[in-house]
Amino acid sequence: MTSERTTETGPETHTTPLQDDKASFQFRCHPGVSCYLNCCHKLELRLYPYDILCLKDKLGCSSGQFLERYTRLGPGSHPYFPAIMLNMKESDDAPCPFLTDAGCSVYMDRPSACRTYPLERGVEKAGPDAPLQSHYSVVHHSYCKGHEEDNSYTVRQWKREQRLDSFNLMNDLWAEVDAFFARDPWMGEGHAGPRQQLAFMVCYNIDAFRAYCNENQLTKRLKVNRELRRRIERDDVELLKFGFDWLRQVLKT
Repeated sequence: MTSERTTETGPETHTTPLQDDKASFQFRCHPGVSCYLNCCHKLELRLYPYDILCLKDKLGCSSGQFLERYTRLGPGSHPYFPAIMLNMKESDDAPCPFLTDAGCSVYMDRPSACRTYPLERGVEKAGPDAPLQSHYSVVHHSYCKGHEEDNSYTVRQWKREQRLDSFNLMNDLWAEVDAFFARDPWMGEGHAGPRQQLAFMVCYNIDAFRAYCNENQLTKRLKVNRELRRRIERDDVELLKFGFDWLRQVLKT
């Protein structure tokens, strides 16, 4: 899994791998650079489950409303589960729907790929039971002048400044679930079968999953301890974590 953020008509792009969190790169984006906000147009931007939680709360809408208004299905990292892609506005320059003349209107809650840029984060496993390993590369788009700015960061500094830790944590949990989906646990149902629809609801439509949990008294039936149940009842992030674990158990049967 990578933090994916590409342009539809992509200018020349190359990436430079970084050795570790102490590795440094040169970059600064601000209104004074000639390409300011160019990278917010004609995007193919994949949203992860935690991105949707943050954005729907910022926008004050339900997860179902967010999915309907702003997204479409796209190809996932494997053939067995789709990705959620952010729709651009319907105009010639196809800007991000959250872009204004002043910049990003959801900046503090922007998606993982946007806050990671110009870095790209990849995660992989050496084996089924091995821990996830992450690595970073610097993405160079030919139009981006931010790389010419006299400002240097280490990967560690960039992660801290962009508040990436919570996003990386949740995206790693999602990567484990997506890797499980890659084993095709749908029991021959094919695309959009009942099991895949259940998985889609848990991963992307947290408000519908909360209603499902309440209707079926899921945490009580599974004898979730009281303190965790309280956290799940009031916190979408805790509910999403619970849903990830529950899905893997359900889909194994």
